[in-house]
Amino acid sequence: MRDYDSWGSTPGNFVKISFGSWAFTFGPRARRALGFAESAKLIAAAGYDGIEISGFPPHVTLDQYRSSQSRQELVRMLGDLGLGVSAYVPDFTRVNPLIEANRQRYLDAMSAHVELSAELGGPALRVDPVVAPGCISDQECEAAADQLARIWSEAADIAARSKVRLLWEFEPGFAFNKPSEVVSLYEQVGHSNFQILFDTAHAYLCAVVGARQQGERQTLAGGVEGLLELLAGRIGHIHLVDTDGTLYGDETSTHCNFGEGVIPFDTLAPKLRAVPGIQWWCVDMSFHAEAERVLSSSLAFARRLLR
Repeated sequence: MRDYDSWGSTPGNFVKISFGSWAFTFGPRARRALGFAESAKLIAAAGYDGIEISGFPPHVTLDQYRSSQSRQELVRMLGDLGLGVSAYVPDFTRVNPLIEANRQRYLDAMSAHVELSAELGGPALRVDPVVAPGCISDQECEAAADQLARIWSEAADIAARSKVRLLWEFEPGFAFNKPSEVVSLYEQVGHSNFQILFDTAHAYLCAVVGARQQGERQTLAGGVEGLLELLAGRIGHIHLVDTDGTLYGDETSTHCNFGEGVIPFDTLAPKLRAVPGIQWWCVDMSFHAEAERVLSSSLAFARRLLR
């Protein structure tokens, strides 16, 4: 791993910077996706400390990496490149956790993904509600939140046994994206191994724009910084990205080059550095058409924020 001065403000907390491998496969990159090995080599060559691993095709899926041997080979490759693993982002799209009948299927899938994550040395695993806003009626929202909280609590327990933290990434593309809903659902899960993944672009769309919220729109006067404060003590991981405040494909936050969007990084950065216990900042260029082109500039920007 790279050795440079990028210290968080938490005493003794060395914050490393990773890059999300899905940037080379999602959205406009789907038809010209890069394989995982090629993506990892680019990320290492740019100087990142680590990689955040996409569990979506064509990257590190359960189907592709069934055996311990294949996983060990992957670990060796990353080690040779000098890359750590900041988290694993598995594909749960085929199992809706809001349906009670899917409970065991979801937990079985969770166990398999946790095992893979642990074998790759990933300290954390990302989840989301799977369903989009509006797929649940207003009358069903409370029961759906209860169901999701129960299953995520069980999932957090499964992950804890392998020393893998469970991270929920809230965003406009999925249900329960209002600031109050994020806090409420986190409290309902009520597990010490369950934390929130704070993505700066999603935070803006949820707290400032109120994008794709069900029912009455809810924003915060303090914007991204206000949401960060609201979630104090609940955040376990950070995705760093700028946004122009619009939706990509009318679904999720648009991610743009650092410095070209609306995130107030000058005032936000000290508060991000002060979040306790953070080991990684992951640069997330999801749906960016030219992710290779901004690898180095994004790393330089992130390093400046850490300093």
